[in-house]
Amino acid sequence: MLRRPWPWLGFAALAALLALGGRSLLGPSVHAYRATRAELVQRVVASGRVLAPARIQVGSVVLGRVTRVAVDKGDRVKQGDLLVQLDDAEARASLAQARAAVAQAGARLEQVEVVSARTTAEALRQAELRVEQAEVKKKRTETLAAAGSVSQSDLDDAVKAYDLAASQLASARVQAQAAAAGADQRAAKAALEQARAAELAAATRLDQLSIRAPAAGVVVERDVEPGDVVQAGKALLVVARDGPVQLSVLPDEKNLPFLDIGQKARASADAFPDRIFPATVAYIAPSVDLARGTVEVKLDVPDPPPFLRPDMTVSVNVEAARDHAAVVLPADAVRDAGRDPWVLVARRGRAERQPVQLGIRGDGRVQILAGVSEGEAVLPASAAVAPGSRVRASTGN
Repeated sequence: MLRRPWPWLGFAALAALLALGGRSLLGPSVHAYRATRAELVQRVVASGRVLAPARIQVGSVVLGRVTRVAVDKGDRVKQGDLLVQLDDAEARASLAQARAAVAQAGARLEQVEVVSARTTAEALRQAELRVEQAEVKKKRTETLAAAGSVSQSDLDDAVKAYDLAASQLASARVQAQAAAAGADQRAAKAALEQARAAELAAATRLDQLSIRAPAAGVVVERDVEPGDVVQAGKALLVVARDGPVQLSVLPDEKNLPFLDIGQKARASADAFPDRIFPATVAYIAPSVDLARGTVEVKLDVPDPPPFLRPDMTVSVNVEAARDHAAVVLPADAVRDAGRDPWVLVARRGRAERQPVQLGIRGDGRVQILAGVSEGEAVLPASAAVAPGSRVRASTGN
């Protein structure tokens, strides 16, 4: 008689049901992250451009015709180098005429100071001698007239000659007094100063026709050619002045809490991505660009590489913070990370909602300052587990 196998099958089925029931009572098995300690670096990455220290628009202050353009775009210039030459033939002639007028006025002053003074003194001495002679002759004629030796007419002539000599002496004395007071000399000096001012004005006009570099730098724009007739005030060239090199980048405003003056950064030009150079945060704008939601940050480059050019596009990586022993979790373990962050921690077989305080972030990880301890199992945000439900956390591979 054959034995029936059904009792053994029943026991197997019962065991399977018990196993399934136990698993349902313990909750589903979910892969979890283990909070660990590790070094974490937060970086702010942004792109921008190389700033020129200053852009100087170079133009003419007078109307003129260009005869020569001495530089081209990209040329390096020193302060005082000739950039553009305007036609200066007329201005040179005017300067030569003004210099001749200065020489003439100088000669006139010398004449007044030396020759005229001597002439005036000599004229006064001669006038005094004529008066003495006329007086002697008059007295002699008066004596002879009293003795009847000369006529009344001769006496009248002697008196007239004396009066004329006295008048000439008075005029010579007036001229001598004027010379002593320096009236002629002052007039001659004023004429000389006027001539010198005219010479300076002519030299200035001539100099204005030679447009020179106001500072050392690089010519970045050129908008003039020989033969052009340029107007006063029109920009002909733009020179990027030499000076400290700065980078300007526009990180998102959400990075503001992590940026500070003096932070170190690594930068590279998009044209030379493999040539990294150091930079330092030197300026953070006090306002945010409303249209783009960015904030301008400027960085000093203490040792700029020779390939940097104004307006080059650059990428900057600022080390905003570093913790050598931070409690870290993957960023996708944190929920509502923007306002009130929290995580689901597997504790005593249940998924427990735990508010957390976040620190620095980097490389897809986030620092937990409070709420989760090292070694605790945290469920990923993608896990379909409700807070308070049973769960079996698996932190293995």
